[in-house]
Amino acid sequence: MTFAELKKLVQKGEGLFTEFKRKANHPDKIMKEVVAFANTHGGKLLIGVDDDGTIAGLKYANEDEFELRKAIEVYCKPSITYQVTKVFIATNRTVLVFDILPSTEKPVFLIYNFKKNTGVAYIRVADQSLQASREMRKILQGTTQNQDTVFMYTQKEQILLQYIAKNTRIDVQTFATIANIPINDASDILVRLTLSKVLQIQAEEMKDWFTEIGEN
Repeated sequence: MTFAELKKLVQKGEGLFTEFKRKANHPDKIMKEVVAFANTHGGKLLIGVDDDGTIAGLKYANEDEFELRKAIEVYCKPSITYQVTKVFIATNRTVLVFDILPSTEKPVFLIYNFKKNTGVAYIRVADQSLQASREMRKILQGTTQNQDTVFMYTQKEQILLQYIAKNTRIDVQTFATIANIPINDASDILVRLTLSKVLQIQAEEMKDWFTEIGEN
């Protein structure tokens, strides 16, 4: 990537595929964005660019690159695939471009408890990295396993689809209430219908919504 290409990319601002970070002095805090890109469509993490688009660069880019590579190895499980490009913007000033590829083994977790090997999965929505819900994690896992998903069209599914036809969208809790079923059962049905491409999931910060394919 050239400096001209970098400036053109920065001018578009942060979004679904791009995140700016001024420094890498707390690499563990940057891993949320890395995990989110890996769990979604991939993206570019630009280290040395301010939130307002100022391209300041890094003075010690080699050290920052080493720390970020080490953080990705330690905090991201399963391991992810990425590439690093250095863009020289001035004497002793460099921007690091971490090009994160979509993972083939989802969901990817940001590990916070190394003794128990447990963590949190994130996804990219617009210019935010949001924590993935139980449903989203199962959908991510299902889409990477390439398994056919079938479901029984029972009264519960009928209630669900009739509600969506009238109200456009539904969340897990509402479905559990109107169908009078446990919330985990409601979750599993919504996941199966999403993997079967009957529904689609729309993630928001507080909850996920399920709609018919093609609905916004």
